[in-house]
Amino acid sequence: MKVVIDSNVLLVAIGKRSRFRPIWDAFLNGVYQLIISEDIIHEYEEILYTHSAPGAAELVMEILSESPDVVYRRAYFAWNAIIADPDDNKFFDTAVAGNADYLVTNDGHFNEAKKFKFPKVKIIEADEFLKILKQIE
Repeated sequence: MKVVIDSNVLLVAIGKRSRFRPIWDAFLNGVYQLIISEDIIHEYEEILYTHSAPGAAELVMEILSESPDVVYRRAYFAWNAIIADPDDNKFFDTAVAGNADYLVTNDGHFNEAKKFKFPKVKIIEADEFLKILKQIE
């Protein structure tokens, strides 16, 4: 399974006591491939260093740099699907470029893009992704 994860979901998934922790654990256990781009990895780094516990950012970034389940994709086309927050387009564009099964986000700015018939990207919230992961176990 190929997945793009918005930084807001990654941030809440890495906490050891977070109810979203199974998302991070599933990645660590090779349940899915994380599709990222250079822009996404830079945003992850910025968000983690700003909002996570001391030392967490370094650990997560090291895991991402060494994991065989991280797949880099370059988006050669900008769909401009997220009008309300153009900075979020990197996640949509990478999901298209990486042929992702899911784009996981808790950001309401993605709601309009959910209606697109083309390019079709399955945009789901973290709670729905948790349910999918539970079915896989």
